[in-house]
Amino acid sequence: MLETSVRLLELLSLLQLKRDWTSSELAARLGVSTRTVRADIARLRSIGYPVDARPGVAGGYRLAAGTAMPPLLLDDDEAVAVAVGLGVVATQRLGIEETSLTALAKLEQVLPARLRRRVEAVREATSVVPVAGRGLEPSVLGAVAAAVRGHERLRFGYTKPGGVPGARHAEPHRLVSWGTLWYLLAWDLDRDDWRIFRVDRMVAHVPTGARFRPRAIPGGDAVEYVVSRVSEVGGASSA
Repeated sequence: MLETSVRLLELLSLLQLKRDWTSSELAARLGVSTRTVRADIARLRSIGYPVDARPGVAGGYRLAAGTAMPPLLLDDDEAVAVAVGLGVVATQRLGIEETSLTALAKLEQVLPARLRRRVEAVREATSVVPVAGRGLEPSVLGAVAAAVRGHERLRFGYTKPGGVPGARHAEPHRLVSWGTLWYLLAWDLDRDDWRIFRVDRMVAHVPTGARFRPRAIPGGDAVEYVVSRVSEVGGASSA
């Protein structure tokens, strides 16, 4: 039983390492038969890991996205990177500080002592400049990102730098993260021109369901365009 458990952990680690594996590749790496690989895949599925099978003579497997979040296997460097990243996010005004802290607490509970010392060393040696301004609502960022990915027109409430609220209708093309701020580069349908919106000033409405064909971004580079336009107006949006 112990040998099987160790092999399952190794199999899971391999599936998380790259996108696709053939049965023979997995069998060779684990030193078992392809029949044992199939049995181990079934065991992983029974404990909640969604492993897709590819039919054919070669056969193949990939770890797919599921409906629940199963445990992940991280190597030492990955675990430290995630812990340090969560600690940094927890100091920023992004609207996800509490979530970051709870995730960090869960991770630190299972970190080996040697890795906890590495995380603590980075934390003790680092100072973070406090960030002023409004926090970012994760649900708004998620809704905007989904609209960008799906090429879906977006209606949203928007507060201009002067505090005047309004409603906008746009084709969202790209999100750009700059420091602690997120910007949306979009084609404003009411103004028939490109506009840049601060995501922390947006209030997402119900998705429109209307699709659009992406336009060519000015200059071909969203980051360069956003940086140049935002710099012109001193950090505010160009909307």
